[in-house]
Amino acid sequence: MANFYTEHPELRFHLNNPLMERICELKERSYKDKDEYDYAPQDFADAIDSYDKVLEITGEITGEVIAANAEGVDEEGPHCANGRVEYASGTKANLDAMVKVGLNGMTMPRRYGGLNFPITPYTMCAEIVAQADAGFGNIWSLQDCIETLYEFGNEDQHSRFIPRICAGETMSMDLTEPDAGSDLQSVMLKATYDEANNCWRLNGVKRFITNGDANLHLVLARSEEGTHDGRGLSMFIYDKNDGGVDVRRIENKLGIHGSPTCELVYKNAKAELCGERKLGLIKYVMALMNGARLGIAAQSVGLSQAAYDEALAYAKDRKQFGKAIIEFPAVYDMLATIKAKLDAGRALLYQTSRYVDIYKALDDIARERKLTPEERQEQKRYAKLADSFTPLAKGMNSEYANQNAYDCIQVHGGSGFMMEYACQRIYRDARITSIYEGTTQLQTVAAIRYVTNGSYAATLHEYELIPCAPEFEGYMNRIKEMTRKLEACTNAVKEAQNQELLDLVSRRLYEMAAVCVMSHLLLQDATKAPEMFGKSLNVYVNYAESEVEKHFNFIRKFQAEELASYRQA
Repeated sequence: MANFYTEHPELRFHLNNPLMERICELKERSYKDKDEYDYAPQDFADAIDSYDKVLEITGEITGEVIAANAEGVDEEGPHCANGRVEYASGTKANLDAMVKVGLNGMTMPRRYGGLNFPITPYTMCAEIVAQADAGFGNIWSLQDCIETLYEFGNEDQHSRFIPRICAGETMSMDLTEPDAGSDLQSVMLKATYDEANNCWRLNGVKRFITNGDANLHLVLARSEEGTHDGRGLSMFIYDKNDGGVDVRRIENKLGIHGSPTCELVYKNAKAELCGERKLGLIKYVMALMNGARLGIAAQSVGLSQAAYDEALAYAKDRKQFGKAIIEFPAVYDMLATIKAKLDAGRALLYQTSRYVDIYKALDDIARERKLTPEERQEQKRYAKLADSFTPLAKGMNSEYANQNAYDCIQVHGGSGFMMEYACQRIYRDARITSIYEGTTQLQTVAAIRYVTNGSYAATLHEYELIPCAPEFEGYMNRIKEMTRKLEACTNAVKEAQNQELLDLVSRRLYEMAAVCVMSHLLLQDATKAPEMFGKSLNVYVNYAESEVEKHFNFIRKFQAEELASYRQA
């Protein structure tokens, strides 16, 4: 029987990271739930065992059910009739399977029916689901919108809505509009307070809404009349049971066919405020988007794993000129590079999720009691690390998913262009990952201040102090040299004091920082498990060096007067 968890020991390796002990201690509040819930862990070892068992169940369902349905769902897709969405038959079976084993509301407290899982094992589940079917992953993983409602909603909202998600109802986040894509400050869906009925009413159109006919929606709307910027926006909760929202159409997309992407029409729809007025974009959407970006990073890693598995299996089976094509350097070079990017990107994903786990847990504790000075320092440190690493994890893994899916087709040759092979679906599904929840260009905008203020460099220098295996010291020296070139480029661009120049080369600085970070993380992993990561370390550092050198040469030789050549307007 296929199991997408046990077949990939790298996942169990990341689950057993030393930082998980602190994460579990914080998330479980020193394991106080054990006296009230018989399924709550007794201690750290019990917690890890619990996560491992749930991951194994997830791996079995994805390997046996979701993966088996993926091609049928891709072909059938969802349907829209009378303003409602009907999922593909395979999607319904997938949802039913996940609900039956309780894989919903995973990160929510047990008092609401959740599993109280940290973000890290939940993110692993999201990766595994995406490996089987990235489109279904969108529907299932949108349950993590409940994190924002839990963080900013009131206790009454918690008690009414969170148990429903834990029981298997679905969610969506309704942000984008026809004239407000990346520029969410331009959102104009109108929210008006209805005094007579003591509720808010929403009117307008939302577009490109993933899983747009979900049970519960978090909606960004303009609550302050006469405003035109982010300060006039608030976050609202819309319950489909109240009616007032119709699906105008489902978009006809290149990929992720199982996931309905909808245009929604709000007609005096009843809603309630989540949190405070005017903080919808400034505070709540930022939290929502950071969670979503980590989710897309997980989806991207799942797609990379799927691409690698498909390419490897085909290369072993396909024979040309009297031998399997995996024996040809041109092919095993592609396979090794896919695997190296997969291992490096996964290391970045779970380092980021661990950072998120610690600061989120401390944030939650701060709502219960005052943090100690040491806890406040810890919270501040990990919040900054999470904020700086999230755009790296989302941007780089989505780019790698696209590259790896491309190379997967290339390994297949002409067969990869045929619809009966899964690699074409993986390729189509991967394309959106570098676009939605913030394009790679927007991830660069989010990350560049951490390049220019030296935050990434400081983290890299901290990583240099972590001992590595003696046989890997040469890699450490090479990564140090890569970091030196990153710092040299950063300083040169800052000294030029030219914002347009910085904007033009920011993607290159971003990628230099990212590959340096991933090289270090892969070095740390290879030191602990050389049999698992030693080959990828060698391949990835070779790749990363060439990327750094390419960007270093471009930035070092670039002259400000050349900017005019790049302007096409």
